[in-house]
Amino acid sequence: MTPPTVLVADDDRSIRTVLTQALGRSGYQVRSTGNAATLWRWVEDGEGDLVITDVVMPDENGLDLIPRIRKIRPDLRVVVMSAQSTLLTAVKATQRGAFEYLPKPFDLQELLAVVGRALAVSPGPSASAPEPRDADERLPLIGRSPVMQEIYRTIARLTTADLTVMINGESGTGKELVARALHDYGKRRSGPFVAINMAASPRELIESELFGHERGAFTGATTRSQGRFEQANGGTLFLDEIGDMPPEAQTRLLRVLQEGEFTSVGGRQPIKANVRIIAATHRDLRSAIRQGQFREDLFYRLNVVPIRLPPLRERVEDIALLARHFLERAQDDGLPAKTLDQGAVEQLKRYAWPGNVRELENLMRRMAALCPHETIGAEQIASELVETTPAPSATPPATGPEPLVRAVERHIRDFLATHHDGGTAPSDIYDRVIAEVERPLIRLTLAATRGNQIKAAAMLGLNRNTLRKKIRDLDIPVVRGLM
Repeated sequence: MTPPTVLVADDDRSIRTVLTQALGRSGYQVRSTGNAATLWRWVEDGEGDLVITDVVMPDENGLDLIPRIRKIRPDLRVVVMSAQSTLLTAVKATQRGAFEYLPKPFDLQELLAVVGRALAVSPGPSASAPEPRDADERLPLIGRSPVMQEIYRTIARLTTADLTVMINGESGTGKELVARALHDYGKRRSGPFVAINMAASPRELIESELFGHERGAFTGATTRSQGRFEQANGGTLFLDEIGDMPPEAQTRLLRVLQEGEFTSVGGRQPIKANVRIIAATHRDLRSAIRQGQFREDLFYRLNVVPIRLPPLRERVEDIALLARHFLERAQDDGLPAKTLDQGAVEQLKRYAWPGNVRELENLMRRMAALCPHETIGAEQIASELVETTPAPSATPPATGPEPLVRAVERHIRDFLATHHDGGTAPSDIYDRVIAEVERPLIRLTLAATRGNQIKAAAMLGLNRNTLRKKIRDLDIPVVRGLM
């Protein structure tokens, strides 16, 4: 049996050599070229079982080749690789029909796994999605860290589907930006994007806000009013801080998700719910479920595709890029042009950022307005951060990172104090604490290995089957597995 042939196109000779050697050792035949014209000629001649192409080549953009390849050879899978590690690149690659998008640099084992999957999948018709708006070069999400690359790839895959998404992350991490990106690059982009914040809406009015009300439905309802579901018809409804939704509204929302229709407050006529739901929260909803504060059945209806946004302290390598981006935006808004020296960048990287990206943006705008120098140095950054940092507690902070044992002791002490004061007596503290340590340990290890479970199991010292069971039991999303 003749081994599959992989066509490789990249203008970097060293990358072509590395890929040729790695694919050859895995039993594949390889033909490589440094230009798009030769690759296209091979495809036209019927050669190759898989294409691996870079985006930037001397004679043509690799992304522009994908629709042409799909037109004459719809069964030929295309894997795109690029050093332009932006959300827009990932979205374009996916929506033009790429089987997978890999940001450079990538792990060779990951690429070989992608090649294996691509050649194993039986060819079939794939729906083409409308192209993203190329004019929107001011991307909603900034960052090239590995964890952000996984988020870009997830968003790109979701633009061709209409699945319900749950976004989890601390305040200030950009949950609404992700929701808007899912809408703006997705199938419903021509429809409205409607957002409602559960924490900011009066509890007694949330049902009316969501589903609308009829005239006379309650005191003060002098006219019929549309709810957010009707306003978002044909588009996306973003339910921010879903963890703060009151129980009665949770029940009505669950019914809408189950039946696909709703009635307004005081109404009798069912109204079709033609919206995509994206929810977000900074709360641990599993803990809220255990405490009876959130419906478990609603959680699983909303948590079809979970996306976790990392706090800024987990993506330190993005801080310089974000800071310069915010300074450029401040300049566009009429503030003086400012730059950061390397000392300032290092100072920013050492800070913990409790307010996450939003705090960094506010700091950059403040520095652009108030710093008297064109170049912002470490001293100015340090002075500003000292002024905005909350006063320390009576316990003097330790130098360097807080030891894990101390952080765990503090967490357990606060947990026990909270539940004791509330008069409740939990009977599963051991399981809760173990899960709260085990889940982030496994999740972050998977993030560090870009979802490679074999590597993660080796790093954790676990059997691969044991790791798979823990991933399943702890409901940890593995982004690579989302196709």
